[in-house]
Amino acid sequence: MIPKYRTQFNGEFSQEKYQKVNELIKEKTGYEAGFRISESPIFLSNEFWQKLDDASQSIISQIKEMSDEDLGKAIPANCNVPNDTQKPHFVAIDFGICQDEKGNVIPQLIELQAFPSLFGFQKLFEEVITEVYPFLNELKNSLPKDEYIQKLKQVIVGNENPENVILLEIYPEKQKTAIDFVLTEQYLGIKTVCLTKIKKQGKKLFYENDGKLVPIHRIYNRVIFDELDKIEGLETEFDFKEEIDVEWITHPNWFFKISKYILPKLKHEFVPKSYFLPDFPETEQLENFVLKPLFSFAGSGVNLNPTQEIINKIEDKEKYILQRKVTYAPLFEDINGEFSKAEIRLLFAWNSEEENPELLVNLVRMTKAAMVNVDFNKKDAIWIGSSMAFFEK
Repeated sequence: MIPKYRTQFNGEFSQEKYQKVNELIKEKTGYEAGFRISESPIFLSNEFWQKLDDASQSIISQIKEMSDEDLGKAIPANCNVPNDTQKPHFVAIDFGICQDEKGNVIPQLIELQAFPSLFGFQKLFEEVITEVYPFLNELKNSLPKDEYIQKLKQVIVGNENPENVILLEIYPEKQKTAIDFVLTEQYLGIKTVCLTKIKKQGKKLFYENDGKLVPIHRIYNRVIFDELDKIEGLETEFDFKEEIDVEWITHPNWFFKISKYILPKLKHEFVPKSYFLPDFPETEQLENFVLKPLFSFAGSGVNLNPTQEIINKIEDKEKYILQRKVTYAPLFEDINGEFSKAEIRLLFAWNSEEENPELLVNLVRMTKAAMVNVDFNKKDAIWIGSSMAFFEK
């Protein structure tokens, strides 16, 4: 979208440099990313940034106006965790990069979530990609690394001793995002602990470190709570629904409250119309909509071409929405003259003492398939996978 930088990047690109990016990531973390890293960042105009900013700020304002009662309806009865908070600590907003009928490049909201994403990894990726392609430094408009880490620390660790703060995940070493956990440990000085390793005494939680039990005061939660029921043979001392003496960063209830559940409630020119499935009006055409389960992760359960027959078979219709289709624009040219599509995730952290969340970093996912998920791409495709956006100044 900024021809000058696309031409320069493609001219400088080589497989050796791509390999260098991956080698530097492993060198700095001791890990390889469990997901595909795209060969290229994307370059977006200041005009497009203004549209993104306007849409995301409007969405945040609308969320702040929603009542606790209304948002609380999103939480399944079997997933309600005690000691909810007034606001979440994170907001991630995903926009497809599309074009309108006049050819203007516009963002279109795809989904949003009050759940942390790759805050650690994306900062490292920026560091590495600008090291391999130094010209990108002239486009870099992000927080210095020390300041970035300090802001994350304020939200996640707060005034606690990092020893008493954990990153909680289920079987973290098996997760595709394990590299982000390693970086979070490096940046914040906290431990990653598997849910199965948590010890419980009364309302107190502990983890074991060097043979001693360490009290847990804060949990940086990376567990998708409603996924736990799908894990066979899972044994834990601690149940999320129990009353415990810890502070959640962010509270598990927010995973449900800021989710696809609020899409039908949002209004903005860059927010495609959505309906709860039982409320889908006869005036709309089904072929213009995508069927999505309210609570799913990484695109699971999404149907791009729902039919009435499919909908008729759904028993729990209240757990689905229909969202107007958007068409991602193939705008990002690779070295072979082929084009990728992309979506951008804006990652906000919300200090509980601040009125509004702060945008810390972005994450881009590139694809050449119908869905923005690398698993749907051809194995030999390039310019696909995880990346980030640089904006013209």
